[in-house]
Amino acid sequence: MTAFVALIFGAAIGGNGESSSATDSARPAPAVTKTAGAAAPKPAVTVTKAAKETVTAKPKPTKKPGPPDTIEGDGQYLVGEDIQAGTYKTAGPENDNFGLGCYWARTKNASGEMGAIIANDNITGQSRVTVNKGEYFEAKGCLKWERVG
Repeated sequence: MTAFVALIFGAAIGGNGESSSATDSARPAPAVTKTAGAAAPKPAVTVTKAAKETVTAKPKPTKKPGPPDTIEGDGQYLVGEDIQAGTYKTAGPENDNFGLGCYWARTKNASGEMGAIIANDNITGQSRVTVNKGEYFEAKGCLKWERVG
């Protein structure tokens, strides 16, 4: 109904049948009437998100490779350079050691002299040995020694 009234009112103002002329510009402009209940269009909503800070993960520093923690074979090893300090265990002598057992020794130096021996043993079964940095460890006829502590 409101639209019909507005149509009639608009026709009455501008519909006098005369063509436009220069005097038409002197007339006041038609009034704009808002219709009750009609809502003005809402402006578009703009959402701006703040950029999240970019964080680059730093790689963990690689641990400097140290001496191995296993001894696989006969030889003399400097503790702290050739092998790590700590407690090692072995399952015993190699199977093909002709019954000679497994010999191990902790020594003060690599001289091979009897006076350099701190401790030694010939074993036929499992054994553990604790070696300290700066000592030498010698093994003959043994299965692999593994660091356990």
